[in-house]
Amino acid sequence: MAATIIRGSEIAQQIREDLKKETARLKARGVVPGLVTILVGQDPASMSYVSAKQKTAYDLGFYSLQDSLPEDIPESLLLERISQYNEDPRIHGILVQLPLPEHISEEKILYAIDPGKDVDGFHPVNVGRLMVGQADFLPCTPAGIQQLLIRSGVRIDGAEVVVVGRSNIVGKPIANMLLQKQEGANATVTVCHTGTRDIGFHTRRADILIVAAGKPRAITADMVKEGAVVIDVGVNRIGVSPEGKAQLCGDVDFEAVRQKAGAITPVPGGVGPMTITMLMVNTLKAARISAGLERKP
Repeated sequence: MAATIIRGSEIAQQIREDLKKETARLKARGVVPGLVTILVGQDPASMSYVSAKQKTAYDLGFYSLQDSLPEDIPESLLLERISQYNEDPRIHGILVQLPLPEHISEEKILYAIDPGKDVDGFHPVNVGRLMVGQADFLPCTPAGIQQLLIRSGVRIDGAEVVVVGRSNIVGKPIANMLLQKQEGANATVTVCHTGTRDIGFHTRRADILIVAAGKPRAITADMVKEGAVVIDVGVNRIGVSPEGKAQLCGDVDFEAVRQKAGAITPVPGGVGPMTITMLMVNTLKAARISAGLERKP
């Protein structure tokens, strides 16, 4: 029997409906969640991502601001702009779209964001809080993965989880999140990467397999345990359709693996829609904390 398809687009929509209601309640108390997205240059992919984030914020009723800056802006002026948003009471979340031009240090820019407004969850203060299980803001893609599992009724407590990929954006944070002694976590986690001698040895043990390898169809059916839950984070462009539309695939051989797995996310329509949604969750949470309506952990 083919695997159940975990449709992130549907789960994301459910969360967004809840966010709309909570935003309306906050507005009734005089609090409007505010998000600024900062885009340096005109990279088409980055422009598309930022546009989607702004549209989602607007649809939810947030105060949304798009700050588009020239590609040759000096690093010092970008730092100054971030400082202004750190002090702006209308702004609860600051997102700097990556990548940045080569003359600007991504590390310096991300570290300049007030941790209380770091709704991407990349500031070292927030990374440290995640490590000890006291995060204000969880990184958006890992948070989306965790919600997919929870809302799909997947048992995480005690499960064998294997993460393929050790990036700071996905692999490391999701591994840390799922091993915490908390509800929606408490798993045994193994992380595989380019230095792992036999990835299949580990992936075949996984009750939950999370793949963020950055390589098209890297995980094949023979590498997956019968009945496993497979979360495919990868988005790889493999061609263009006759109609001119980009053809995408994940890091998992979807058609083969879905015949063996118990549940699987598609690409597109799986993890992707959850990422922007969790950014909005973090922004609303930042607004609540700022207004004294929610305690910090």
